[in-house]
Amino acid sequence: MPTPLDFTAINAAALPHLEHLCARWLPGGRRIGPEWRCGSLGGEAGGSLGVRLFGARAGAWQDFATGEKGGDPVSLAAAIFRIPQAEAARRIAAMLGIAVEDRGHG
Repeated sequence: MPTPLDFTAINAAALPHLEHLCARWLPGGRRIGPEWRCGSLGGEAGGSLGVRLFGARAGAWQDFATGEKGGDPVSLAAAIFRIPQAEAARRIAAMLGIAVEDRGHG
């Protein structure tokens, strides 16, 4: 049965898969220590964007070239795809097989 859109639960479910998600969303990057590093939210090679993959700050990300930053996988997906966070949460939930209520795109 679908559940209401729960950002906390979706972010928590995404964290164990964050390296795989980063590889898919930011294909020009690579893992360096506890971070996924790439050139920008466009996913090209480089080192300006860092995504913390694990540890106390898992999910935190920042593009040091632009100053854009966030604290979780949903905000990262929203920034990469330039979509609202609710839509990003729905897309991540769908990728992870989490059924959520469809309340439109907002």
